[in-house]
Amino acid sequence: MEIATALERIKEAAGPRGWIADPAEQQPYLVEARRLWRGATRLVVRPASTEEVAAVVRICAEAGLPIVPQGGNTGLVGGAVPPEDGQNIVLALGRMNRIRAIDPVNFTMTVEAGCILAHLQQAAAEADRLFPLSLGAEGSCQIGGNLSTNAGGIAVLRYGNARELTLGLEVVLPDGRIWEGLRGLRKDNTGYDLKQLFIGGEGTLGIITAATLKLFPKPREVETAFLGISRVEDVMALFAHARAATADQLTAFELIPRAALDLALAHIAGTVDPLATPHPWYVLLEMSSSQTESGIRGLLERLLERALQEGLVADGVIAESGMQAKVLWMIREAIVEAQLHSGSIKHDVAVPVSQVADFIMRATAEVTDRLPGIRPMAFGHVGDGNIHFNLTQPKGADTAAYLARWQEFNDIVHGVVKELRGSISAEHGVGRLKRDEITHYKSPIEIELMRTVKRALDPGNIMNPGKLVSL
Repeated sequence: MEIATALERIKEAAGPRGWIADPAEQQPYLVEARRLWRGATRLVVRPASTEEVAAVVRICAEAGLPIVPQGGNTGLVGGAVPPEDGQNIVLALGRMNRIRAIDPVNFTMTVEAGCILAHLQQAAAEADRLFPLSLGAEGSCQIGGNLSTNAGGIAVLRYGNARELTLGLEVVLPDGRIWEGLRGLRKDNTGYDLKQLFIGGEGTLGIITAATLKLFPKPREVETAFLGISRVEDVMALFAHARAATADQLTAFELIPRAALDLALAHIAGTVDPLATPHPWYVLLEMSSSQTESGIRGLLERLLERALQEGLVADGVIAESGMQAKVLWMIREAIVEAQLHSGSIKHDVAVPVSQVADFIMRATAEVTDRLPGIRPMAFGHVGDGNIHFNLTQPKGADTAAYLARWQEFNDIVHGVVKELRGSISAEHGVGRLKRDEITHYKSPIEIELMRTVKRALDPGNIMNPGKLVSL
């Protein structure tokens, strides 16, 4: 089939509101969130149903026309941006935004891929339930993209990442067939767990069009503390105490370095310094319970009293209201935004929780030895082993010259990660940014198995080609 014919058939399948051909209107779909890439496309297609997605995919399969699936386009590794050659269509799922069902007794909700994450959180709350996936882009990211990248966020410690929050999927396969696997089952021991191929698959094996997700009891009591700590080793010792003392009531355990707080105080209005004196490290800790009068406030106070006695914590404050808790969480958000004001080489890595302190100290020493004055910003969800190890340029350095050394510092940081048997992508995915990088850190047999799966499900290589794994 000629491409021109295929495009006309796609327009017909998607309907008059289901496609964008005007180059100016296409622009938001062509640029990556950090503007590292700008692609091009023949057509942006915006289907409104699974059947329309399937029809479009069948036409593309027949014509050999590549498809770039896209959710909210908030990813940080270039996975949703089309290539520069423009020989593709972008298939954006934002019109597929229905919540098909909420089952409070089964603690599940079945939703379409284009639903915005924050809207799902709100719908669950209105049903007196919790959908715990939470991340900075939740006001614009879509659940299909969250699943395709196996998104993490701040509550992984207690609830798991997107993979662990999913019971079933509906997927359009590369030949246009629809796999309807929307099962709300906690137990289904009937062979391969096929949904796991598509969660984290970044649209390279098929297009997620709907999902059945786990819900949880809605928290009735939440306690938040901001703690000053002298050594990163003490941070992880405190985590061990907190996990043992609170079990599943520990919801979040976030690390913030003083350098990052200083950067936020300098650049982001409204950022506060909650403690009287500065400390090298801070922990933002949250506990929650689905019971009223649960006693978690007393549990937190006893934990901190013990930590103070043992010298693990130098100072701290416990939020006295929901508004105070929000102010403390704003610090965590501000340190990310503040890094936009200087050149920053970013790493999203994971190591075993027991190795977090070792990683931070070793990686900091190695990058500082390579470039004196560099400002490492090690922060993030250390309770699950995920460190955002971002390297802010030395003061007064030339930003372009500094960012040109991105691969040099990747090699250093990822080398330490490999020695500690970690991952070079904890929650952002692989996309285009790390597609070639992972071949140096995964074994040859892992890469070959990934390629084998890709060839088996997408022999025409039309599903997001050039992302995640190269053929």
